[in-house]
Amino acid sequence: MRGKEQSVTCDSCGRSVPRSKAVAFQKAISFGTELRDPATDVRFFERRKVYYCISCGKHRGIFQKLKEQAARRNREY
Repeated sequence: MRGKEQSVTCDSCGRSVPRSKAVAFQKAISFGTELRDPATDVRFFERRKVYYCISCGKHRGIFQKLKEQAARRNREY
């Protein structure tokens, strides 16, 4: 049902957006101890799903208009 959708918050501006309208993006985060000895250096990589509103997604270049996406797809072929 469209009226009972879960809202998510934009990671950039904090706006509350329905999940169907939000732009989902996989963000890579890395943690490390950054020790000088490579044998004892510990690194951890994590992928986190982040949601942006339409305006923030467009501003960051994650989201493009459908017309521009179709034009880019046609150029590749």
